[in-house]
Amino acid sequence: MPPLLDRHQPLHFIGVGGIGMSALAGILAERGYAVSGSDPRDHAVLDRLRRLGVRVFLEQSATTVAAIRSGTSVSPLVVISSAVPETNPELAEARRMGLAICHRSDVLAALINSQPSIAVAGSHGKTTTSSLIATLLAATNHDPTAVIGGIVPAFGSNGRHGKGPLLVAEADESDGSLVKFKPSLAVLTNVELDHTDHYPNLEALITTLQRFAGKAERLLANRDCPTLRDQFQPSHWWSIESPEGVSFAAIAREQRGDGTLADFYEDGQVVGSFELPLAGRHNLSNAVAAMAACRLEGVSFAELAQAMAALQTPGRRFDFRGIWEGRLVVDDYAHHPSEVAATLAMARLMVDSGRSPLPVPPRRLVAVFQPHRYSRTAQFLDGFAAALVEADSVLIAPLYAAGEAPIQGINSAAIATALLQLDPGKPVLVAANLEELAAQVVIASREGDLVLAMGAGDVNGLWDQLCQRPPAAGSDAPLAA
Repeated sequence: MPPLLDRHQPLHFIGVGGIGMSALAGILAERGYAVSGSDPRDHAVLDRLRRLGVRVFLEQSATTVAAIRSGTSVSPLVVISSAVPETNPELAEARRMGLAICHRSDVLAALINSQPSIAVAGSHGKTTTSSLIATLLAATNHDPTAVIGGIVPAFGSNGRHGKGPLLVAEADESDGSLVKFKPSLAVLTNVELDHTDHYPNLEALITTLQRFAGKAERLLANRDCPTLRDQFQPSHWWSIESPEGVSFAAIAREQRGDGTLADFYEDGQVVGSFELPLAGRHNLSNAVAAMAACRLEGVSFAELAQAMAALQTPGRRFDFRGIWEGRLVVDDYAHHPSEVAATLAMARLMVDSGRSPLPVPPRRLVAVFQPHRYSRTAQFLDGFAAALVEADSVLIAPLYAAGEAPIQGINSAAIATALLQLDPGKPVLVAANLEELAAQVVIASREGDLVLAMGAGDVNGLWDQLCQRPPAAGSDAPLAA
């Protein structure tokens, strides 16, 4: 079978502005491939791609297909993602013209399988963990290539073309396509049922991840996850609970709202301590996974401990947006009960400890949550309620369908009902739209509150909605982060 990527064949990405597509397009352009792409929404990601030499079309139509075929004797390879429907007119025309078409995971597999690589998979934390690995490798002069599902602060983008031998990639399990990858090192953060639109049960997800792990030369896994402990046999374990019986561990000595001081262990022996400038036990687990992966690639602990001081989480992971009328507004991608619980626990630590990476320590916690997909909400309705009950007050945004058909009785109000059954006195509001949600922030919050917006949909637009509101009498204008 010939290799997928041929330097003589142009590549065209339908939906090139997407978080996964744009990273691949940029890296391939920097590697000298002729790359084009289409996306109807013009934004900063497309500007970056243009600077890298990517030809960008803002129209997805038959005329775009004609344009990419003109002036070349070699028909382009068309790349699509799972988000591109068969009804897309550009895809339909590409099929009619007989152009070669592949999934973005095939392109990513071609990169992962052709060089030394680290691929990070798991239900939670894979974007952060892969970002931390790439950041640490870059900070220790290993110059990695990186394909990440979020904006990495150290790079200012989700993709990075490095001249070093290693490639770091986030391996998304949502559609099962990660079984195509054959990394040098696979990293598994944890396993919980999610993406119920694709996986009928937990066993199906485990089977897919076992196929992925079985194709890796080495496997590094989180021993604190019961499912991983029971269902996988990695070459190396890590833990944040105990250094016994694992290759790598980080045991917290001090946990604060602005970070963690921890001891790092290898094979049960303490190697040294490090300061992690990220709060929360979930971030400590992500960080020790990143350190362990780098140690397996030969990076010294001394180099890693020094590089840890500059670590930041990727975009939409506890992303401070600014101060609006004395409220600290943060955006986060949490959209599974475990992620919501971990994010709220981290925020609560900031409130209780009086220490925080925010401009001022918050005094109360207002959770703004947007359920994502009817299937996920139906599966985890009670789990979302149990997680949200830890906030001082809760605002629930309209459910973001992500293209799914409605399920009777499954909506934002159903989460509110389940939440009030757990805590009848909890202040809970349900919004019909983002504009109403912004109005509810005024009702439910006060100066000094942390307004924490969580979800994988358009709830990140809350900050913009707040900024559009006229300031209250005597208040300051919003301060951008």
